Amino acid sequence: MNNIREFSWSVVFAWVILFIIGIVAIYSATQGPVSQFLPEYIQDNFYKQVIFVSLSIFILAAVQLVSPRNFIQLSYAFYAICLVLMVITLYFGTEVNGAKSWLRFGPFNLQTSELMKIATILATANYLTSRRDITAENVRYAVISVIIILIPTILVFMQNDLGTALIFLTLIPVMLFWSGLPYGVSLFIISPAIIAYLSVIEWYYGVIAAVILTAAIFFIQRRIWLSITSLITGLLTTSGVQLALTQLLQPHQIARIAAFTNPAYDPTGAGWNVIQAKTAIGSGGLTGKGFLEGTQTQLKFLPEQWTDFIFCVIGEEFGFVGAAIVIITFLFLFIRLLNMAGSHKHPFAQLVTVSIASVFFVHFFINVGSASALLPVIGLPLPFVSYGGSAFITNTLMLAICLNMDFYKRDFSIYR
Repeated sequence: MNNIREFSWSVVFAWVILFIIGIVAIYSATQGPVSQFLPEYIQDNFYKQVIFVSLSIFILAAVQLVSPRNFIQLSYAFYAICLVLMVITLYFGTEVNGAKSWLRFGPFNLQTSELMKIATILATANYLTSRRDITAENVRYAVISVIIILIPTILVFMQNDLGTALIFLTLIPVMLFWSGLPYGVSLFIISPAIIAYLSVIEWYYGVIAAVILTAAIFFIQRRIWLSITSLITGLLTTSGVQLALTQLLQPHQIARIAAFTNPAYDPTGAGWNVIQAKTAIGSGGLTGKGFLEGTQTQLKFLPEQWTDFIFCVIGEEFGFVGAAIVIITFLFLFIRLLNMAGSHKHPFAQLVTVSIASVFFVHFFINVGSASALLPVIGLPLPFVSYGGSAFITNTLMLAICLNMDFYKRDFSIYR
């Protein structure tokens, strides 16, 4: 029988710190001095979040009673069920902020793409870890695993939730790399994202990045065909970004990208969020303006500051110290999850833990990057901190799975 003292309490402690900070920030954003001017459903977000956190505590505890073998045995069935829910959502879902990602069950809304994250990780990990011969010359298994990830990605994209679709796409290089795909091929897979980001800033940055990455891929992999493909893909990516910016994207999407590179382009429109986010964080100074004292927060200069811009609330009212605590806690959580993955003998547990850590990291990186104007505003919440029932419960469930497999790793290492 496992000793309860071997349980990863430090991970639970980090989780508690994050959701307490989140509850405090959500209270400030929804219950502040001028909250009476907010719609009632916004004011209720604080009380809903408290309920979500309370429910998640029981979920985290209950998952620890489950045998880790169940995550393997039920992975494909869970994946199929979630795909059905995604299709139902596409036709019968409720639209929120332009994304048709929600299924309504009486007074509750379920964001089915959140559950789909867990299902995709479990199913892909099960498939990959039962086939350990992924190489640069034989990538058939890798292609099938990519298809497993791309199916829900397309459904999320059709729901008009581009931020969540991006999360699914980031699973491809992470899961394939950890499963044994060569370094050069893994770099090739992620290179279009790097090139696209730089091409948004200046087209020639994308071209330079394509050349440098191609040289790196050739140096690592020594495959002429892969290097030529990489260069062609990089140049096509740069051309595609430029075509999208000039011909394909909607005017509001182009304005949002232009505001990222130059917020003064439209200071009262697309650039408003970027300017106000930087103002809020910058005005917090070292220790912040104080709880419920942030002018940007309390006067509601930022939209969705209880979700997408929650980091701005923390930065303004608790300053550099508050923001640093959040960042350090996340970094500690990422390191602990990676350490947990490295301690597993079972490849399924390794891959699931690393994939979940990558999901948390991408959310964290994009949310904080958007709030500090280092990345375009995509609309991803900060895990365990931002308001959102589906996201909070799903993130807690993913963390609970990692804790479960770590706690039972001595027994789990022999399961096949």
